[in-house]
Amino acid sequence: MIPFERLTLDQKPEIDRILRHASHRGCAFSFANLYIWGRQCAAKVGDDLLLFSHFGGKTMYPYPVCPGDPRPALDALMADARERGIPFRLTGLNRQDVEYLQDWYPDQFVFHCGRDGHDYVYSIDDLAELKGKRFQPKRNHINRFLSDYPDVTALPLTDETLPDAKALADRWHQRRTEEEDAGMELVALNRAFANWKELGMEGLVLYVGGQVVAMTMGSRLDEETFDVHFEKADLDYPGAYAVINRAFARHIRDKYPEVKFLNREEDMGIEGLRKAKLSYHPHHMVEKCWAHLMTEEFHDY
Repeated sequence: MIPFERLTLDQKPEIDRILRHASHRGCAFSFANLYIWGRQCAAKVGDDLLLFSHFGGKTMYPYPVCPGDPRPALDALMADARERGIPFRLTGLNRQDVEYLQDWYPDQFVFHCGRDGHDYVYSIDDLAELKGKRFQPKRNHINRFLSDYPDVTALPLTDETLPDAKALADRWHQRRTEEEDAGMELVALNRAFANWKELGMEGLVLYVGGQVVAMTMGSRLDEETFDVHFEKADLDYPGAYAVINRAFARHIRDKYPEVKFLNREEDMGIEGLRKAKLSYHPHHMVEKCWAHLMTEEFHDY
């Protein structure tokens, strides 16, 4: 079996360097997401990075990150699954990967490419400026918020503002304890709060007077893209989401002028979340597929 070990924070510089080869794969291939979500393990085999994930009660193998031909790594992962006596579930594929696998392993895989897991990627200038007719509703929403709450302030995430950000996130989750993924997200969020500096996280905390009303956190995905991992707002303050969204886009653009895109991750098939993400007019989507062996049956992701 492959000697997978749990990811540790001191691996971040080396794994970040390797993951540059996987930047086109989207938010799942960032060290921060690998560290905070589920139970992620890694093994370095030559120049290749192999991953083994335990997530939501399931095991899976993210597509190997290889500077060269990935077939030896794929063969090794399939052998590892056989030795462990578990199904082989391969995640994080793009359309090109699907075509390669169909060519390399004909009639061996079943592929699933539903859009619930696709990443929404936006022009950072679009989100920072909200120019044009298509963004008029967003500008109206923000203007109403600023009119109702003129004493609004957006402060960077620091040791001083972190407790307020965490308190806001805790309040947000208390209202959603019945949702299936709420507990898993709260675990991930608390891991992010506990290790935000080591993970290279940046964020903003939005206040009205002395009351925290929204927070957001993200990290660098590649040279051109910043990933927004979390964004929470108090729904008693309509417009807070729009305000912190725009403020964070401006904050990142000012600090990192080379960043062109914000990846705001997937909608998970949630109708309201999909509607909200589409309303910001994504620049493009990062398609993500998964596959399992034809000899093995799966009923869900």
